[in-house]
Amino acid sequence: MNQFTTCGSGLAIGLQSDIRELSPAYFALVMATGIVSIAAYTFDLIQTARSLFYFNIGAYILLCILYTARLLFYTQNFFSNFNDHSRNPGFLTFVAASCVLGIQFIQLEENYRVASWLFYTGLLSWLILIYAFFTVITIKNSKPSLREAISGVWLLAVVSTQSVSVLGIQLSAHLPVPQEQILFFAFILFLCGCMLYIIIITLLVYRLSFFEMRAEEFAPPYWINMGAVAITTLAGSGLIMHQHRFNLLESLFPFIEGFTFFFWAIGTWWIPLILILGVWRHVIKLLPFRYHPQYWGMVFPLGMYATCTTKLSQASGVHFINVISSWFVFVALVAWLITFTAMIYTLSVKIYSAVTDSSNTAPGM
Repeated sequence: MNQFTTCGSGLAIGLQSDIRELSPAYFALVMATGIVSIAAYTFDLIQTARSLFYFNIGAYILLCILYTARLLFYTQNFFSNFNDHSRNPGFLTFVAASCVLGIQFIQLEENYRVASWLFYTGLLSWLILIYAFFTVITIKNSKPSLREAISGVWLLAVVSTQSVSVLGIQLSAHLPVPQEQILFFAFILFLCGCMLYIIIITLLVYRLSFFEMRAEEFAPPYWINMGAVAITTLAGSGLIMHQHRFNLLESLFPFIEGFTFFFWAIGTWWIPLILILGVWRHVIKLLPFRYHPQYWGMVFPLGMYATCTTKLSQASGVHFINVISSWFVFVALVAWLITFTAMIYTLSVKIYSAVTDSSNTAPGM
């Protein structure tokens, strides 16, 4: 009995440590799982999509509990991340996760009520977090250099903005607000997201081009360079498909379609470069693959690119680009499975180590 008590104590200590150091960006797990599920559903992989959907509900609830515990019991750690240029944007994964889960509820269950609540949650958290982020980095007295502060994580400002737009478009006929007003709001968010991408990606390219980049610094969040324009493409495609419901969208159709293809082209351009730099990181520089929550930030763009390409194909009538999606959905599924397996393995090792350490330090052992 004493041994079980000691093991339980070791696990509790390990859990407390994990909660205290929980990455602000861990909701990327929900973002990645959700969009891969949606991509799988689009290509009639129904059972796979539903399995990921149910898993995602559990992951979302669990992470909400863990983050609440971190805020209540490790408040200083929580707000130290909030005051950090490089880590603060990670909190915006909560916005995107809420909206992506809402899209899942619509596509897999046609449950507009839960999707609406997730939309309100995503919108309110976006308003709080996006303005808190830009306020903190503006008024902060001691600021890091561009090289130290900026990474692909900053593009979560774009991803979160466009995720609210995408879910708003899909709920435009199911909210207690005139449809035209919801579509107008979604269109404004789409444009804001576009401008944020242009600003932030300029800084990122400057950082990549004119500062030394070590292999360990080229982390998976740089995949969001592509993921941010992929979700922008998804938002634009949604607006195109709803143009007949709002005169303004209809009159701006050539602009929206052209701008949407513009961002899809940029996202497509990023893919080979990111792959080349990934080979440089792991093959040439021999940096080993070790699980980190950031790897979900790599899975999400793959699933999002597959989904947005399909939607753009449907919206524009350019059907031959859908061939790309049919390949990318399997790439995204494999990437999700590898990352999930690595996560489970890492957690298992942590639990085993905690139990072993507790047993070794127990009195009389």
